[in-house]
Amino acid sequence: MKKPLVIAGLIAINSIISCTSVKDLPIAVNEAFARKFPNADNPKWDKENDDEWEAEFKLDGEEYSANFNSDGQWLETEHEVELSEVPQNIMAVLTDKYPDFKLKETEISETAEGTFYEFEIKTNGSALEVAIDKTGKIAKTEDAQND
Repeated sequence: MKKPLVIAGLIAINSIISCTSVKDLPIAVNEAFARKFPNADNPKWDKENDDEWEAEFKLDGEEYSANFNSDGQWLETEHEVELSEVPQNIMAVLTDKYPDFKLKETEISETAEGTFYEFEIKTNGSALEVAIDKTGKIAKTEDAQND
C-alpha cells in the first residue's frame, strides 16, 4: 500500500517542480521561442543551468529541443534523425575516425555557428559525442559520460 503513495507523492513533487520552472521562465525566453517556433506543440521547459532554458516540443510530428539563454537569445535546436538520413561524406568521416564504433544516437544540431550532425557513440570502451559539420570536418569530440 505504501508503494502507490510514494509514486503519487513523486508525481506530485515532479508536477510542482515543472510548474515552478515554467513560472520562472523569463518572458524574453518565452517570446523568443514563440517567434522562432510559432507552430510548436506544447513545449515542456527545463532550466539547464543558471542562464539557459531548454524546451522540448513537437514540430511537424517530430520531437525537438531548443535552448535559449535567459535574455531570450537562441542557442541551439536539436532533433534526432535516422542513420539513413546522414550524408555519405559525414558517415565516411565517422567510420574512418572510429572504425569500430557502436551508435547510440544521431541528431542534427543547428546553432548560430552552423548545422552539425551529432553522434553519441561507444568505441574502445569510451562513450563519446562527436559533432561533424556539413563539410565533414569534426567540430567537437567530448566524453559523453560527462553529460
